[in-house]
Amino acid sequence: MIWAVLAVIAGLILLVWSADYFVDGAAATAGHFGMSPLLIGMVIVGFGTSAPEIVVSVLSAMQGSPGIALGNAYGSNITNIALILGITALISPIAVRPQIVRRELPILLAVTALAAAQLFDGELSLADGMVLLLALALIMGYTVLKNMKGKDNIVGDIADEFANPAAKMPLSRALMLLILGLVVLVLSSRLLVWGAVSIAQSMGVSDLIIGLTVVAVGTSLPELASSVAAARKGEHDIALGNVIGSNLFNTLAVVGLAALIHPMPVAAEVLNRDVLVMALLTVLLLAFAWGRRGRITRTEGGVLLAAYVAYTAYLVGTSF
Repeated sequence: MIWAVLAVIAGLILLVWSADYFVDGAAATAGHFGMSPLLIGMVIVGFGTSAPEIVVSVLSAMQGSPGIALGNAYGSNITNIALILGITALISPIAVRPQIVRRELPILLAVTALAAAQLFDGELSLADGMVLLLALALIMGYTVLKNMKGKDNIVGDIADEFANPAAKMPLSRALMLLILGLVVLVLSSRLLVWGAVSIAQSMGVSDLIIGLTVVAVGTSLPELASSVAAARKGEHDIALGNVIGSNLFNTLAVVGLAALIHPMPVAAEVLNRDVLVMALLTVLLLAFAWGRRGRITRTEGGVLLAAYVAYTAYLVGTSF
């Protein structure tokens, strides 16, 4: 038990240490390659910070633990929207560009609906996994193509977005910080999850609850660390794009790979409780982003955070 506790402490320290370096490297790399912060957030940061979820869910599927695999993916999505964006908005209200409301959030909502539709038969099959991975390839290809062709309104503002010291960073240093920060984020989150899961299992909690709470929060800590750091630096596109991209990867790549490796039965409560909460939070996020202020306010961040606390309390209460 002592090693598990030490792993949790060490993981938290390393996560906080690496977050600033990771965001600086991502922002500077975007400037050098003429890419928007939103694209960096969705593709590079989103995929990179979803790596812990991918590793955990793939290993869980291979070891025959579908509860952890699915709970990790859907629980991370709930954590990303309710906990991470809630905390980020409380620290600094998140500016939302019209492009996100018109395109990225509706895509995320459609992907969430696809995930729910696949669970109605009570299982995730090999075909379901292939559909999810194909959808991911199409969405990421479309996003990159649109951005590189310069059709997004956000691209015209690159010069203003990067009028800061990070934009003047040499490319070699930017890439070094990006890679180093990403590696430390992933490794520290794995260390943290190992310790947290060991502690939770010693308490006799089910694998689904472990996946939805301990593992989901642990693997979402890179998103939390990088989103909070991005918001404090005024990089709202990275903060919000990070969460949107991560949720897309979790729903499509994490679940898709797990189903591809080991088709699995799905407990009824996953659809009736967890996916439902994930869908409602996605709709709520879209409603907040649609507001006339063009930002997610501190009050709305408080609402998201309260929703996460209520959901987690319900899970803990019913599990015991």
